[in-house]
Amino acid sequence: MQLNSWMVHGVGGPMLREPREEQPGPGEVMVAVAGCGVCHTDLGFFYEGVPTRHPFPLTLGHEISGTVVEAGAGAEGWLGRAVVVPAVLPCGECDACRAGRGPICPRQVFPGCDVHGGFGSHVRVPGRGLCAVPTERQEAAGVDLAALAVIADAVSTPYQAILRSGLAAGDLAVFVGAGGVGGFGVQIAAALGACVAAIDVRQDRLEQIAPFGAALTLDAAALDLKQLRLKIRALADSRGIPTWRTRIFETSGTPAGQATAFGLLGHGSLLSVVGFTPKPVELRLSNLMAFDAVAQGNWACLPEHYPAVLELVLSGKVALAPFVEPRPMSRINEVFAELHAGGGLRRIVLVPEG
Repeated sequence: MQLNSWMVHGVGGPMLREPREEQPGPGEVMVAVAGCGVCHTDLGFFYEGVPTRHPFPLTLGHEISGTVVEAGAGAEGWLGRAVVVPAVLPCGECDACRAGRGPICPRQVFPGCDVHGGFGSHVRVPGRGLCAVPTERQEAAGVDLAALAVIADAVSTPYQAILRSGLAAGDLAVFVGAGGVGGFGVQIAAALGACVAAIDVRQDRLEQIAPFGAALTLDAAALDLKQLRLKIRALADSRGIPTWRTRIFETSGTPAGQATAFGLLGHGSLLSVVGFTPKPVELRLSNLMAFDAVAQGNWACLPEHYPAVLELVLSGKVALAPFVEPRPMSRINEVFAELHAGGGLRRIVLVPEG
């Protein structure tokens, strides 16, 4: 079919709207894009030269929602259905997938990295792993299909990190970085019954997330590591939460944020690294030994968890509207420049026009 997308030809752009011809192959579908969110990872590919597995020219974008309009052999059951496209689609058949390690599947498909992504009119992806959106429930919840695009990374990624961390009701969850991913992580952890602290260098982000589950907000621009530790410990002590029931989530994707998150580790606590930066960070790894602590990474979210994430949104336990801003996709270059310069408060979702 005839489609168009915004192509990156080299680091730093500009992206150009270009036509393409594509057809879904066996097991694949063509999704008419309703919305595609702009992620920190996209900025890394575009501005910092973080390598994509598909060479440029390439269409970026991996936070995608839309409607299936064409299907290859074996995927016909998806025709006409509203879907969220997982940011990482494991093959489901290799040894890693069978062992439950789909995030490291060597044949995974990551739109906007392995194949052309969602900054365009349509995207071609495997049908396996798509998350069906029940249209009647979506409309009843008052959630726009385009806004659901952020589930594909900003909401689902912290969900899997929280799940893997073993966070339980009554535990302490600390998010270092309260932007897109961290902000949704705060909401998810609170919905699961955890006591949540949010740390950021921007006071406006902290003010925004405070009514959505953050029991404590801390401005890292005004407090040093020792002060942050004391305030978090005071919160934990007031709730009777020991350090071994503390889960720290690094969601800033900055060297300073990662150093802070590691510095907050206590006896028996866990650090989940969710944010990404290509820059090195100097740490004293012996803290893990001395505290009998754990550090783990988290790559994306397995497709099988997406229905539970979607349910959190449709049931109103995780709010999207205050944290999502739709923009016309024709403004993509302007949006990238704005976000690269520091950006606003909300996750921008680019919406195709006509």
